[in-house]
Amino acid sequence: MSRKLIFYTFGNLLICLAGTMLFPVGVAIYYQVAADEPQTDLVTFILSAVLTVIVGFILRFSMRTRQQELGIREGFAVVALGWVTVAFFGAFPYMFAGVFKTDGRLPLTEFSFCYFESLAGFTTTGATVLTEIEHLSHAMLFWRSFSHWLGGMGIVVLAVAILPMLGVGGMQLFRAEAPGPQTDRLTPRIAQTAKLLWGVYLLLSIVETVLLQLGGMSLFDALCHTFGTMATGGFSTKNLSIAHYDSVYIDLVISLFMFLAGTNFALHYRALHGNVKAYLQDTEFKFYCIVIAVSITLISWNTVRFQVDGQVPYESMWVSLRYATFQVMSIITTTGYGTADFEKWPALSQFILVTLMFYGGCAGSTGGGMKQIRFLLLIKQSRAEIKRILFPHAVLPIRVNDRVIPAEVMTNVLGFFFFFIGIFAIVTCVMATLGLDLVSAAGCTIATMGNIGPGLGSVGPTDNYAHIPTAGKFILSFCMLLGRLELYTVLILFSPNFWKR
Repeated sequence: MSRKLIFYTFGNLLICLAGTMLFPVGVAIYYQVAADEPQTDLVTFILSAVLTVIVGFILRFSMRTRQQELGIREGFAVVALGWVTVAFFGAFPYMFAGVFKTDGRLPLTEFSFCYFESLAGFTTTGATVLTEIEHLSHAMLFWRSFSHWLGGMGIVVLAVAILPMLGVGGMQLFRAEAPGPQTDRLTPRIAQTAKLLWGVYLLLSIVETVLLQLGGMSLFDALCHTFGTMATGGFSTKNLSIAHYDSVYIDLVISLFMFLAGTNFALHYRALHGNVKAYLQDTEFKFYCIVIAVSITLISWNTVRFQVDGQVPYESMWVSLRYATFQVMSIITTTGYGTADFEKWPALSQFILVTLMFYGGCAGSTGGGMKQIRFLLLIKQSRAEIKRILFPHAVLPIRVNDRVIPAEVMTNVLGFFFFFIGIFAIVTCVMATLGLDLVSAAGCTIATMGNIGPGLGSVGPTDNYAHIPTAGKFILSFCMLLGRLELYTVLILFSPNFWKR
């Protein structure tokens, strides 16, 4: 394994990251003039960008190597450790803002707070340690949401798209970065594939921004909420999240685009090229729609018919349908936006939402969780095992989209499920030993592993993660990384064989 090539690629990533910091610099300049915001924000982001680009160039030029093609092990190392590195440098604006004490608007005085907030942005988890969101400057609000948008499709894929010097070796990056058990390659060249995916991502982002503006949002708020929606991240510019707007139109627009963000982007690409039937021909997409429809129906019925603390959450089926639809879309796509406090819903509704936290979005989407395709394959495997008991000699292949799923893929899925549940149980126990009650411990674990954000208990939809002990913040940060990179990409780094030459 070429360590020089890994650090050389890190340098390229940091140069890209420094370039993205120029966007909040522009926002700081604009609002310094338009809203008389202090110059501290401008200094914060310029200093962050300068330090990041300096380190990036040092790594780029000091680690030059003749080897230009990333192998499998280099690819996994770059992706897993690259996210840790990007989140570290992405925390600079939070750290400097805390040092400069910008009117007390960003009280992040500990590195654990800053890193947690940064990683929650880039991994599109949306878990926050902040309480008074609306007290933040426009530049800082923009950076929080923009980090979502970058992480949504993957800052590593962005680097592959604009750094052709990676050549064919970039496929190792894409395989390690792309969510789901299989990577759907759209074109022979990986750089071209990454550009196409980003093109679809950008187009949908532009459309949503325009639609949100038509609903009464300012351009700034529309952009920030689009970043959070398309990346399935969930950072909002408002303390009450989407509930702040109390608008049926805005709820519907964001619900629609959360649904699209949780769908395989390869299907969007084919639909934009005239093959709209691709959606109906995809087994995972149909399963995704069925899970959503059943969940919305059950929660709508449950929140109208059953009382909590002596009263029914919603008197009208239409009102119940509105909030149930939004929260189901928010949780299953792992976005984490909120229009209601679902901890005040009946137990069945809460149970359904917690189940959806495990499900997540489709493979090839920006959503987190275990992915719909894995649950679909597990269900098909279970049915096949029942049939095999009745017909021991029958050949029962597992099929998806009329293709037989290889045995090694099923083994991968079963292993993933075992690791996910096992890590969930272990981390829940650890968080409980740190002082959290069992509901909060389990809630924060699945909320971070699933890249959702809000959980249950003390980390519910109206709470935050500020009270989590420092050790707990780093453990949950590791969970966010595991969830974003789908376990294996991170766990493989702990194998001694991985580092052997």
